Amino acid sequence: MARAIWTGVITFGLVSVPVGLFTATEDHTVHFHQLQRGTSDRIRNRRVNERTGKEVEAADIVKGYETGEGEYVVVEPDELDEIAPGRSRTLDITDFVDLDRIEPVYFGRTYYLAPRGEEYLKVYELLRTALAETGKAGVATFVMRNRQYLTALRAEEKVLLLQTLHWADEVRDPVRELPELPSGRVGRGKELDMALRLVDALSGDWDPARYRDTYQEKVRDLVRAKAEGSEVAVAEEAPRATNVVDLMDVLRGSLEQARGTSGGERAGATGGGERAQKPRKKAGAGRGRADASRKKGTAPSRGASSRGGEPGRSRSELRELSKSELYERATEREIPGRSKMSRAQLVDALSGGTRGTRKKTTAA
Repeated sequence: MARAIWTGVITFGLVSVPVGLFTATEDHTVHFHQLQRGTSDRIRNRRVNERTGKEVEAADIVKGYETGEGEYVVVEPDELDEIAPGRSRTLDITDFVDLDRIEPVYFGRTYYLAPRGEEYLKVYELLRTALAETGKAGVATFVMRNRQYLTALRAEEKVLLLQTLHWADEVRDPVRELPELPSGRVGRGKELDMALRLVDALSGDWDPARYRDTYQEKVRDLVRAKAEGSEVAVAEEAPRATNVVDLMDVLRGSLEQARGTSGGERAGATGGGERAQKPRKKAGAGRGRADASRKKGTAPSRGASSRGGEPGRSRSELRELSKSELYERATEREIPGRSKMSRAQLVDALSGGTRGTRKKTTAA
C-alpha cells in the first residue's frame, strides 16, 4: 500500500476535503554502482576542499552565492530555514481554467490525490465530477519540503490528479533560445497532403501498454549476456536525415508501409521507433539443429540460395528485418565477423553475398 507524502485539505470556495498526496509514477531505470576498473571496489563521492584536497565535514559546509569572480555571499543553513515557508496544509484552488489551455511545457510531475476517510468520498467525487464535466483544471499552490509549488488539479476516471506546474519565469521562450526555427507555415500542396494522409494512416487510440522502454530491456540483456559469457547484438545505426529533394518519395513510401502494417506492429509501438524484437538467443543457440540437418544430408528449404543464402528469405525480405534480428540469424548460421558487420553487410552475408559465407567452425 502506497504511503502519502503530504496530507492536507483541498479548498474551493467554502468547500473543503481532506486529502493525501501519493506519487503516481515509479522509476524502472537499471541502476549501476561505480567500481574501480579491474576490481570489485566501490567508488564513493566525498566532499573535499578543492584548494587543500582535504575532506570537509557536513557541519562545516555553508552555501555561497557568487556575486563576482571569487566573491561570495555566505548563507548559513539555519538562515534559509528561517525564511522558508512552513509546510502548508491547504491546497487552495484560486482559479479554474480550461485544461487544454495549459501548454504541455508547463506540466511537471504527476501525483494522485485521495480522500482521507470514507466520510469525505462524496465531496471528493463532487469536485472530480465537476472538473471532468467542465474540462477545467483547478489552479492552486501549496508548500512541501520547504518548496512552494504551483499545481493543476485535474480529473481522471475515479481519481483526482495533481500535476506540478513550472512557474512562468522557468519556461524558456523557444524563439529566443533556439538557433533554428521555421520562419513560416508550410503552404498547401502535395507534400502536406501526403503528410496528413500519413498521420491519418498511423492514427489510433492511445494505449500506453503498446509502448515499452526497449533501451532498458537491452541494458538488462547486456548485463545478463555478460554474466553468461554470451554475445550481444549491437544497436542499429541511426537513420539518415531525409533529403528535401527525396521528401515526396519518402512520404509516399512511408504511406505505403503504414497501410500495409497492422497497428500492433507499427514502428514506435515498442518505444524508440524500432520494431518489436523477438527474444534474443544465446550465441550458438540452434546450432544443434543445423548440425543434425547437415549430418542427415537434409536438403535446404525451398528458397535457399545456391550460394548458402538464408533459407526461405530473399534479399528484400532480409532488408525488412532489424539489425538485431539479422545478427541473430547470422549467429545461428555461424557467419564469421558478424559482430563487426553493418546492417547492409549482414543482409549481404545472409543472402549469400561475398561479404560473408557460412563456415562450420569458429563463430565470430
